Amino acid sequence: MSGINVDYTTLGVFIGLFVVFAILGFYGAYWRKGDLSKLDEWGLGGRRLGWLLVWFLMGADLYTAYTFIAIPSGVYASGSLFFYAVPYVAWTFGIALLTMPRLWSISRRRGYITAADFVKDRFNNRPLSVAVALTGAVAELPYIALQIFGMQAVLTVLLIGLGVTGTYGGLSVSEWALIIAFIVLAAFTITSGLRGAALTAVFKDILIWITVLTVIIAVPLAYGGFSHAFSAIEAIKGKGAAAYEFLSPSAITNYFTLALGSAMALYLYPHSINGSLSAQDTDKLKKSTSLLPLYGVGLALLALFGILIYAVPSALSIVVSNKNGALTVPSLIAATMPSWFVGLGLVAIFVGGLVPAAIMAIGASNLLTRNVIGEFKKLSPRTESNLAKIISTVFKFAALAFIFIVQATYAVQLQLLGGILILQTLPAVFLGLYTNKLEGYSTFAGWIAGIASGVYMVLYTNNFGTLLKSYLATPYGPIYIGVLSLAINILVTVIGTLIAYGVGWRPSQKIKAEEFEVV
Repeated sequence: MSGINVDYTTLGVFIGLFVVFAILGFYGAYWRKGDLSKLDEWGLGGRRLGWLLVWFLMGADLYTAYTFIAIPSGVYASGSLFFYAVPYVAWTFGIALLTMPRLWSISRRRGYITAADFVKDRFNNRPLSVAVALTGAVAELPYIALQIFGMQAVLTVLLIGLGVTGTYGGLSVSEWALIIAFIVLAAFTITSGLRGAALTAVFKDILIWITVLTVIIAVPLAYGGFSHAFSAIEAIKGKGAAAYEFLSPSAITNYFTLALGSAMALYLYPHSINGSLSAQDTDKLKKSTSLLPLYGVGLALLALFGILIYAVPSALSIVVSNKNGALTVPSLIAATMPSWFVGLGLVAIFVGGLVPAAIMAIGASNLLTRNVIGEFKKLSPRTESNLAKIISTVFKFAALAFIFIVQATYAVQLQLLGGILILQTLPAVFLGLYTNKLEGYSTFAGWIAGIASGVYMVLYTNNFGTLLKSYLATPYGPIYIGVLSLAINILVTVIGTLIAYGVGWRPSQKIKAEEFEVV
């Protein structure tokens, strides 16, 4: 296609780097060998990752293909509201430093593998621990699906440039490519577990940093800088261009609550907890976490791609002609960089979906195996590990089928709902790390109230809503639903706990305060 630098050199680089990615994934089984028939060895890397590996792993875990696609495309379509991601990532690592070292310490002492393990002991309440496990697994499914959505955007630009069209066996070329990639991913996840994910995370992150830093420097120099981009926005959008420079007064509350709710949610996801628990000790965990805001700088630069694309007509025409804002980043790379570098940049985003998909599937399978199935049937360590491997594979391909069946718009909306749902585990997990004074059944009732109110409000707002409409209009402005439903959750939990105290309940002493001391 005229205007983008995609040819068979691009394809060769893309395939070559993907092969390197796959080799690293399989090599993980032989790197820092451990007994992979045990769940903590397979699913947590034996809790032996150093600070640098945890930094790479968490960077790959939290900055995903969907992140690289969604934030710039949101800026492209709607402007400055989508910069909420910048304060969100700044705040979330402060929350992580307050919670993850404590969770790591108690998990190491008591052999916990998941947050639901901790919740079960802390509250002495099976329904609550099962609810936390199921919430985490349900929230991960659309999250993995959206990694595939980001990967599809990469393949779309690649195949447009190569002029490849048509279907084979009822599936498009891009769908076959995704199936092959997920077969490779499933194979090395089964054989290597989190070790394979850690090694591929290093590879993925290096490629992403090369891509982001090169494009953010080269494109402004070659295309007149951001002043030219803003002038182009003004010419195209007229008065609407103001939204690309300033937040409107009505959007400020939405911006703040979106950032706050997202920050509170991120380290409740199983993949975030899984990555944190893989650290060798709390010093290494704290060091890696304190350096993760560097990825926030990268995300801020990446968000600016949504502005830069207006300065590059050939890239903008791909997005407009396909009516797909998700093509913003791959189109900008393909239209401005030499063909070999386009292959590097596209494979960086593509494997940027596979690495977190592996970690998310591992986190979800740990929960379903240990805290759902394991609650009702005693499993040997080997059976537990083997079952988790099977469930992680099924989970990946369920997400793949999900994206083939469900339109991308609905997949995005369901992931937004997933974020609202995972927030409802905050009282049990985060507050439970600091106090034993919340009664278990009251906390479970709070979870029910939060889930029910969150789902109701999402359905109430524009039939699932969008990122810009996942709020309720109040006298104080638009407020993110996740924050409102969490407030209802905490209110019900506190009231229920006070009633429990009134009828004679007293806090459990099963976990001693000194067991939370950071080691």
